[in-house]
Amino acid sequence: MKYLVVSDSHGDRQILVDLVRHFENSVDFFIHCGDSELPAKDELWNVFHVVGGNCDYDSNYKRQQLLVTDKDRIFVTHGHLSNVRMGLTNLKMQALEEEATIALFGHTHQIGCEQESGILFLNPGSISQPRGSLPYKSFAIIESQETEYDVQYYDRDFHVLSDLHFKYNK
Repeated sequence: MKYLVVSDSHGDRQILVDLVRHFENSVDFFIHCGDSELPAKDELWNVFHVVGGNCDYDSNYKRQQLLVTDKDRIFVTHGHLSNVRMGLTNLKMQALEEEATIALFGHTHQIGCEQESGILFLNPGSISQPRGSLPYKSFAIIESQETEYDVQYYDRDFHVLSDLHFKYNK
């Protein structure tokens, strides 16, 4: 099962269209972790599973979602309501409550990937406005296999960021 994860596109609808066109035959789920700044009824959300972020003022966005696949329970939130700038403790508690195996979030605009308490935590960074020590306009693809997660980050031009490849045992 492959999950494409993107966040913080901040009004750049075209990059989302480009992601769908480029990966529609190679990923199983498209997930947006908020701050798209698009209307909640945008037709792209027929393809993407999406949550609202602190810059998504349309009240029709969900604040969080639990996606259940045949391999994983994926908790998706933007992160601002989980206070992710101060750490992952609140997000971890939410993910544990949902019995999630993967927790996806954005908000910080910083790439992040780690595993704790049997949960894969992933921030894809920002596809439009990166921050921090890894200044890539980025997104990630998680390949969920029987015994491991294979995580690969990509830049905005769909090039592999070879230093940002991670494997975690399930």
